[in-house]
Amino acid sequence: MRAVVQRVKEAGVSVKGTLLGKLGKGVVVLLGIGQDDKEEDADYLLSKIINLRIFEDTQGKMNLSLKDVNGEMMVISQFTLYGDCRKGRRPSFIMAAEPSLAKKLYDYFIKQGEKAGIKTVAGKFQAMMDVNLINEGPVTLILDSRKIS
Repeated sequence: MRAVVQRVKEAGVSVKGTLLGKLGKGVVVLLGIGQDDKEEDADYLLSKIINLRIFEDTQGKMNLSLKDVNGEMMVISQFTLYGDCRKGRRPSFIMAAEPSLAKKLYDYFIKQGEKAGIKTVAGKFQAMMDVNLINEGPVTLILDSRKIS
């Protein structure tokens, strides 16, 4: 499972002009799900994301987590994170999970975020979405559950 995490001042997601959700201070998570991913991958990434110390403390140091600042999380399904661009000019997505597995793990990730006490909003799975955000910093991180050390 892969995630691009962006620290934001605010964000919103809409489909065909209809706002699905918005948030204030927090993170936008672009979530890609691979063929072999399981709930354990989602649990690992979620724990990492909500506990990453990427928010500034009173001294201006990145010392606080999403939980510490009572931040919010927006989760956007992003199968293109599994795009393989090594050959040719068109990305291959064969390593991305099939939609039924991806949807199940996407929903699980969102539900676990809510259970962890994080206000969580989400995009619409398999929809063409417009995501607006103000990236704070900017702070953007890439996480991969298969690169655990």
